[in-house]
Amino acid sequence: MRLPRKSTAALGIAASAAVLFLVPTSAHAAQIVGCSENALVAAVNAANAVGGDDLVLSPFCTYNLTAAHGTGDNGPSGLPAITTPITMTGLGTDIVRAPGAPDFRILEVDGAASNPETSGSLSLNAVTLRGGQAATGDDGGGVANYGGTVTLNGSTLRDNSADNGGGLYNEAGTTTLIAGAVVGNTATTAGGGIFTSSGAVRLFGTLVRSNSPDNCVPPGSVPFCNG
Repeated sequence: MRLPRKSTAALGIAASAAVLFLVPTSAHAAQIVGCSENALVAAVNAANAVGGDDLVLSPFCTYNLTAAHGTGDNGPSGLPAITTPITMTGLGTDIVRAPGAPDFRILEVDGAASNPETSGSLSLNAVTLRGGQAATGDDGGGVANYGGTVTLNGSTLRDNSADNGGGLYNEAGTTTLIAGAVVGNTATTAGGGIFTSSGAVRLFGTLVRSNSPDNCVPPGSVPFCNG
């Protein structure tokens, strides 16, 4: 049985107030991102260029991604690959692969454990990633973490798909999910919700349910997640 959208929406909004206290304070003002695909892509590119930044997304905005803006050995992604420490904070904010768009995952994080030339670290606060469709044979429909550090606070991975790891694919990196949800994601091969190739995935008060063909693989790789 699929979890009603209202349930996870309420979960994310209820966590939002607490999440805002987790946003790191940088030496410069956070960047305010207007509610458009171009604005979000430009903000991620600019953050990577300066070695990382805090991005404040538009509340209750749906960022519709119509094309892949990140390409590389791991396949296309809707947003440029995260290669530096970046925080994105929203409030009831969605980042979505637009209907009819080419196949691409939503986000890729590249870190030193996989690529010494990168230092990708993503903190995602009160944001839903949905509708990602990794290209044929690619992994991680919502998020693909290759050797970086990913923290999802009060955030949801919903209705994403991939070969492995429909919601999340983790390889060599560390991913932590706090007070969020991984629901309704699918995989062609395994790990409809979460696929841990290597590294570590940790859950704290996060709901992982109604993913197909399974929630977390390999079995036992994610504590407190039933396969």
